[in-house]
Amino acid sequence: MVTLNGNTLTLSEVKRVLFEGVKAAASEESMLRVKKSREAVKRIVSEEKVIYGINTGFGKFSDVRIDQGDVEDLQLNLIRSHACGVGEPFPEAVSRAMLLLRANALLKGFSGVRPVVIETLLALVNKQIHPVIPQQGSLGASGDLAPLSHLALVLMGEGEVFSKGERKPALEVLVQEGIEPLTLQAKEGLALINGTQAMTAMGVIGYLEAEKIAYQSELIAAVTMEGLNGIIDAFDENIHQARGYQQQVDTARRVREYLSGSSLITRQGEIRVQDAYSIRCIPQVHGASWQALDYVKEKLEIEMNAATDNPLIFENGESVISGGNFHGQPIALAMDFMKIAVAELANISERRIERLVNPQLSDLPPFLSPEPGLQSGTMILQYVAASLVSENKTLAHPASVDSIPSSGNQEDHVSMGTIGSRHAYQIIQNVNKVLAIELICALQAAEYRGSEKMADKTKRFYEEARKVVPSIKKDRVFSKDIEACASWLKEVEVDAI
Repeated sequence: MVTLNGNTLTLSEVKRVLFEGVKAAASEESMLRVKKSREAVKRIVSEEKVIYGINTGFGKFSDVRIDQGDVEDLQLNLIRSHACGVGEPFPEAVSRAMLLLRANALLKGFSGVRPVVIETLLALVNKQIHPVIPQQGSLGASGDLAPLSHLALVLMGEGEVFSKGERKPALEVLVQEGIEPLTLQAKEGLALINGTQAMTAMGVIGYLEAEKIAYQSELIAAVTMEGLNGIIDAFDENIHQARGYQQQVDTARRVREYLSGSSLITRQGEIRVQDAYSIRCIPQVHGASWQALDYVKEKLEIEMNAATDNPLIFENGESVISGGNFHGQPIALAMDFMKIAVAELANISERRIERLVNPQLSDLPPFLSPEPGLQSGTMILQYVAASLVSENKTLAHPASVDSIPSSGNQEDHVSMGTIGSRHAYQIIQNVNKVLAIELICALQAAEYRGSEKMADKTKRFYEEARKVVPSIKKDRVFSKDIEACASWLKEVEVDAI
């Protein structure tokens, strides 16, 4: 069980809930805070104090006073009118993460919702009922309004869900599972949608995949080094300690460990004095990407435990303050950083692929072909990698530098963080395939050199990968190999090799 309290949720805990079937529950202490916050909202309504989002309109309508008898209709109208997302739905894992993160944010006790709202969110998580949420339509401020409105619809028994592999009407599934649809009360609709959980959830899923890819990229690069008789001296600890970046030091250490005992790597001067940058600078380039990923992880874990709706309720309702915590700029910048960092892993990987297949750059068979000329071998695999890398360059354009005013210019600067998180995820999928291509080529090169001469770690990796991608004895439809290898990489953990 992962216990939520609004303050201490970690990426490892999110991973357990999303992918390992661990259930989530709210701590008793956090629920007490929620109850106190809700009492404050009830007092505001009964005393008819004018507070944004409780008894006023939204956005440009913030100056429109709402009668006490209409506050429930206000919330219902808010959700229905804002549920106008378009495009393909988010993956179920992202929708699941959105439920979890929204519950955790509300448990901080600053949002004024009833405990039943959080209980319903967690019931959906624990019963694996995932709202169908279109990916497009968020500006990233005031939070992820359109996506989160589709989430809120489901709590009301409207909209659609994914359940047990099928897409169904939400009300049908809620009835089957014994979950009572909610009638949202004062402030609850706004509290559900005024937040950054779509971009953060997408960012979390992207980060978890990016972290795995970053580790795999080092092991795959080590196999490439064996295929190219790479020079190990450039990975000497003294070089990397002299510069001082810990992530660079760590990358060099891991590559040294992977290649320990290999008879295929060389020392400087034995075959050549220096390798090309795509080999020699693996610690510097991959290490820099790790620096960016560490930054992204820090920002995601802060945002996962942040109160991001508006207004926020403090001091048992004595202080209700309108602010802008829904603005997604911190995550928008982090997503753009992740896009660039992960794209670079493919950039340098594609250059290593070129060195493996280009007969002018190594003594390997041209394009690793079993019969050069008659058979093209891996020639077009490099084309595909180059295409994916170029696509990543367009996707890596920062989304956060753009802004379009909305709501009658009341909301005149927005983050576009959800676009950034979606593009980051697309880049990660492309990088996965580029690394799969590098691995296919590296396996063939290592086989040519003599796989029995590989290091223990890389040889185990080679043997496991060969179960997925057989040796190239003649030309075949390599698209199937790329997809199979990319899928395998999504499942395999480097530590398990």
